[in-house]
Amino acid sequence: MSLGAHLIELRKRLFISAIAIVVGMVAGWVLTDLYVWDAIQEPVVRVAEARGQDAATAIVFPTISSAFDLRLQIALTLGLVISSPVWLYQIFAFLVPGLNKKERSFTLAFFMTAIPLFFAGCAAGWFVLPNIVELMTSFVPEGAMSLLTAKEYIDFVLKLVVAIGIAFVVPVFIVLLNFAGVFSAAAIIKSWRVAILVIVLFTAIATPSADVVSMFMLAIPMIGLYFAAWFIASLHDRRVERRNRLEFGDAV
Repeated sequence: MSLGAHLIELRKRLFISAIAIVVGMVAGWVLTDLYVWDAIQEPVVRVAEARGQDAATAIVFPTISSAFDLRLQIALTLGLVISSPVWLYQIFAFLVPGLNKKERSFTLAFFMTAIPLFFAGCAAGWFVLPNIVELMTSFVPEGAMSLLTAKEYIDFVLKLVVAIGIAFVVPVFIVLLNFAGVFSAAAIIKSWRVAILVIVLFTAIATPSADVVSMFMLAIPMIGLYFAAWFIASLHDRRVERRNRLEFGDAV
């Protein structure tokens, strides 16, 4: 494909992804009022009950428009999560021309792997959220009130859940780029020290600096997925090398 054709293809994929996100956002707006907001504030309510004072820990909305703005933000994030099968497929479909006919058969496997990993990453972020809230509010002195600004709390929750979900999908793209000939397995394993450093830094940013336990709870599965991607890439490289030797002999 020419550069112009690639740009047209990219525009089409982005347009389809945007439509899917808008549809998911509408659904997210409805779901927020039904039970999503209750689930988001549950860790805070649990901490308040544990401290024995209903008002000891609470989420506050400091401005008249903050409740509407935050509901819109939650709906947008839910739209991204709900529409993830669509925009992830659009990314794969855009990258498919870089694969040969045989390797395109793996596209469906990549796609079916990316979706569960994305939701697993979101679930992992959600799983450590109560621990983070409990830890960070435990530093509040006895008898004092912990008033969490709604915007800061929602920003933290959404960033944690979505960022970890996307991070869990990255190894799938590493394997896809290996199949496309961009990365070799040797290059992937050669950069393992840098990859671990990046993963630890990423989890440190996604979680509060004081919560080391949650940071490692997220970093360990991400590191495992990185090495799993290298293992799959190495199997593919060996298969390609064996096929080339059979086809071209010692000339390879």
